[in-house]
Amino acid sequence: MEFLNPFNLSPNLLSFLNEHFKTREDLSRVPALVSKLKGDCVDLDRSLISLQKKLSSTVDAWISRSSGIESSLRQINRGLESFDLCLSRGKKGKMSLRKIRKILHEELPLLAKEMVQIETIRVYAETTLQLEALVGDLEDAVFAVVSQRSRTIFTLNLSNALNPTDFQLKQEKLLLAIKVMKEIEEVLVNVVKSMPKWSHLLKAVDSRVDKSLSILRPQALADHRSLLASLRWPPPLSTSSLDKAESLEVPNPLLLMHGDKKERYTQSFLTLCALQHFQAQRELRQQDLFRCKNGHSDSAEPYNNLGLDCSLWTIDELVSPIASRTEHHFSRWSDQPKFMFALVYKITRDFIGVDDVLQPLIDKARLVGYSAREAWVSAMVKILSGYLSKRIFSVLAERYHNRNRNSETVSSWLHLVDLIISFDKQMQVLASSGTRLFVGESTGFGGFSRGLSVLSIFCDRPEWLDIWAAIELKDAEEKLKTELADDKAWTVIIKKEAEFVHDTETESFLLSTREDYKAPLIVESVVRIAWTMIERCRMLPSILMRVCFIRSSVSRFLWWFFRLLLHSCQELESSTAYVDDDALLRIASSINAARYCESVLREWSEGIDFLEMRIAEGRALRGIEDDPDWQTFFVGEINTLMKLETEWVEEILAYILRQFNILCWDYIQNGNQWEQEEEQEESGFDAAVSVELVEALDALRDRLRVLKMGLNSKDFLDLWRSVAGGLDHFMFSSVLLSGAEFSGRGIRRFRADVRALFLVFQPFCARPEAFFPCISNSMKLLEMGWGDVKQLMGVLSKGERRIECLQMHGVFHVSPAQVEKILRNRKFGG
Repeated sequence: MEFLNPFNLSPNLLSFLNEHFKTREDLSRVPALVSKLKGDCVDLDRSLISLQKKLSSTVDAWISRSSGIESSLRQINRGLESFDLCLSRGKKGKMSLRKIRKILHEELPLLAKEMVQIETIRVYAETTLQLEALVGDLEDAVFAVVSQRSRTIFTLNLSNALNPTDFQLKQEKLLLAIKVMKEIEEVLVNVVKSMPKWSHLLKAVDSRVDKSLSILRPQALADHRSLLASLRWPPPLSTSSLDKAESLEVPNPLLLMHGDKKERYTQSFLTLCALQHFQAQRELRQQDLFRCKNGHSDSAEPYNNLGLDCSLWTIDELVSPIASRTEHHFSRWSDQPKFMFALVYKITRDFIGVDDVLQPLIDKARLVGYSAREAWVSAMVKILSGYLSKRIFSVLAERYHNRNRNSETVSSWLHLVDLIISFDKQMQVLASSGTRLFVGESTGFGGFSRGLSVLSIFCDRPEWLDIWAAIELKDAEEKLKTELADDKAWTVIIKKEAEFVHDTETESFLLSTREDYKAPLIVESVVRIAWTMIERCRMLPSILMRVCFIRSSVSRFLWWFFRLLLHSCQELESSTAYVDDDALLRIASSINAARYCESVLREWSEGIDFLEMRIAEGRALRGIEDDPDWQTFFVGEINTLMKLETEWVEEILAYILRQFNILCWDYIQNGNQWEQEEEQEESGFDAAVSVELVEALDALRDRLRVLKMGLNSKDFLDLWRSVAGGLDHFMFSSVLLSGAEFSGRGIRRFRADVRALFLVFQPFCARPEAFFPCISNSMKLLEMGWGDVKQLMGVLSKGERRIECLQMHGVFHVSPAQVEKILRNRKFGG
């Protein structure tokens, strides 16, 4: 109901009443509405009281803060009034207000800017003086270390022994220099955060600190080496028992030291750790500054590791003399590299107990996250990596580049990679009991940390990674060619059905295995070879290295096989216009192979390791990782397989429809058969199937039977439904819309033909007529009585509610114009 406005109510109130009281029945809801409005008013009152309290406290705070400002403004006003009074008494009194505005809006901001600059200069000068003093202290400490070193050498020449007092003094001066360098670094870090534009100051200080470091580090390392020599490190190496299951244990000098020697080693160890820790912090600050200046939040270089070298100098010094001794043995085993790996593994395992002595010292040095065990394993890995890079891989790579790609070079490369992968796994086991050291990529999704893997050779030499990928690709192709030569390569084991009957309970479309997809045996070889290459590259320490390897080997191998599938189909297509059952099964086998490969690649791409590689690859290509399609690692390969499957299922579909059209040509051209009047003795009997259609139906049934056995269930489902749809359109347009007139006898014959066509598809579904909608609707129209036809034609001629009328008669897939054409050709009587 509409409320009048005799009381001059506000528009909002009037709208509210009209909205809630549209009818008289709405008046019964008045009590509920009143209760709701009262509750809303109470809530609003509470909110208003809360806002008033907040406003009051805010005003009080503002008043207290503005009291000082008010007094300042009064003083300024008094000054301005006196200033204006002075100007008004002079000759230029008329310009006083303009002058004041200029002072306020122009001169005062300039004055403030100059004050800021003066403050910046003051801070710069104080910082420079502070750094100058610290650098001076550092240089004094370095000079003292050098002087002490000279006295120590003189003492050694005289007494041929380390003087504990001189050693203690020198360690104290080294620690003092390190302490000063840390103080300098703290100041520089603050400068980088607050004033990053002071680059000249940073460069000047870094240059002087570099000079001091170039003196301190060699001094500290030389003293440490002298100390290790006095401890009789390294122990003698034995290579006579490499091939034995057990080896003689060599005594570890670090476990035997005690007393004064242990104390001096501890001091030297802690000094080197402190110096390395300072160096790491300094490099981190410099790298962060470099990346900020160049706008690189993430590294886009595939093989450039911006992380710090997390090895320990003290342990590197333990390994350095071992490296010089092992190189002599390595030189004798160039043709048998397995002995190199065995020797390094033996030494690493025999002296893995150094962590019992060194780990407490690392903890005392407060090197959080460092592990003596992992650092020891890493240093030993570097020995082997360095030798293999200089003496083995470089030779093999040179042979490969010089076109000397014989079987010996290839087999040597692959054998060496096999040894490396096995060795890396062994070293990972040795290091696994220690605290995680390396701040690199995780090994949880495949791949080792760079310091624990000999495969890190490929990080520094990406061209060698390309050679490895090319060799793996060639080897994979040769393996597959050998298997393709087998006559059973394209064999598909099919269990022939005893009864070609539809069974909805046993038929399944959840395919998982090669047998489910009815794929040939060769597909298992393709998947196995591809996965073997993927497994070999999973040990690479860099995600982007794994991506590049897979793209250069596995992807190219798969593309090579896909081209083989396509060539096989095209060869059969061009060989003859008539495709026999064997050729049809061969095409179906290729489709099944493509479908199975697609499912395998999708399953691989869903793994966390492939998702990680895809994201890393997207970041390297600048932001493509946000694209949904980019989340599938093998997206290109999958799209190609889908295209192959679709195109060749369509080719089979076109062939079946084309063959049916050819075989039933006489049947379609004989339109007079539908007009023949029935004889009296035929009345009440079903007509037989047209003779001209029998051959086409038999051929269609045979083709579908063959494809049912040879094609995977998913593609066959799409195929037979598409065939049914194509035949429905063909029969509807060629027979029912051809203009032929249908008598009662013609309708019975056509019904018999249609039922025979439906029986061909009976093994695949319970109601095949549902997949022939146009023919089924047309049969309903032809079987109507004269009264229904007359009534329907009357409705169609009026042009109103024609669709509703057709749907009432069960006709959903034939247009009104087509219905009129069919009904006009319906003959009654005679």
